[in-house]
Amino acid sequence: MVRRDRLRRMREWWVQVGLLAVPLLAAYLHIPPPQLSPALHSWKSSGKFFTYKGLRIFYQDSVGVVGSPEIVVLLHGFPTSSYDWYKIWEGLTLRFHRVIALDFLGFGFSDKPRPHHYSIFEQASIVEALLRHLGLQNRRINLLSHDYGDIVAQELLYRFKQNRSGRLTIKSLCLSNGGIFPETHRPLLLQKLLKDGGMLSPILTRLMNFFVFSRGLTPVFGPYTRPSESELWDMWAGIRNNDGNLVIDSLLQYINQRKKFRRRWVGALASVSIPIHFIYGPLDPVNPYPEFLELYRKTLPRSTVSILDDHISHYPQLEDPMGFLNAYMGFINSF
Repeated sequence: MVRRDRLRRMREWWVQVGLLAVPLLAAYLHIPPPQLSPALHSWKSSGKFFTYKGLRIFYQDSVGVVGSPEIVVLLHGFPTSSYDWYKIWEGLTLRFHRVIALDFLGFGFSDKPRPHHYSIFEQASIVEALLRHLGLQNRRINLLSHDYGDIVAQELLYRFKQNRSGRLTIKSLCLSNGGIFPETHRPLLLQKLLKDGGMLSPILTRLMNFFVFSRGLTPVFGPYTRPSESELWDMWAGIRNNDGNLVIDSLLQYINQRKKFRRRWVGALASVSIPIHFIYGPLDPVNPYPEFLELYRKTLPRSTVSILDDHISHYPQLEDPMGFLNAYMGFINSF
């Protein structure tokens, strides 16, 4: 009898816990995205949108040096946005006539459809569509890329190599801290879980919050160059915009695509004759030193490399903007 009463009270307790948890979970899942900081709001306000197959794509397009024919297009990394380039933006406008960056589909202020089959091929086509929209499809383009953007640049380079009509004419390519080789890429634990989580992935993306995000991203920065809390909130605000946290697992399929199409994309880098450069933060845990650099130099012996200070990690343009900009200008001025 006593045992029966105890079991009944335990059941009642769990029912009460469940009744309390349901509204709390519902409230958690409907937390609105954070407000944009003044700096991020200014970045959005100064940008524009164009439409690609019914989807709105955000981009920045600044006019810099008058009379210069030079154009640079910036391709950002995962999971952030074109705002990654803000620390070197002004410096680039002092060298180039046009400085252009976009938020890839599923990132930043661009649309984030779901369900959707996100692919590197589509992102490359969006870059081409943007330059057609701007009337620059017949101009020679300098590409500057980081992380995820490196893979998009590789696909654009492959299309350029095929010399197909409607493709970009690439003048030069500068990569930075991207996992261009699947065999030396070390994704974070959360990336692995989301990429291969199956039924677990939608749950994880819904439960993701600023605390989880910031604790996951901070370790890819160097110990002395980690972002401030306000900078992390800017990154998180870009992800949460348009419920972007709910498509992270779909975006991460690029890791599988990179493995599947390694021959196509690495082959494109190895076979073109345009100037190629790599800016490397050597403390990067995602593309570790020296394994990554040894394979890069072996595969691309004609490419030049700039290695930044020992404490610079996966986001060199944010961690050491002056060192990054100097390295890039040294490359651009070398040919």
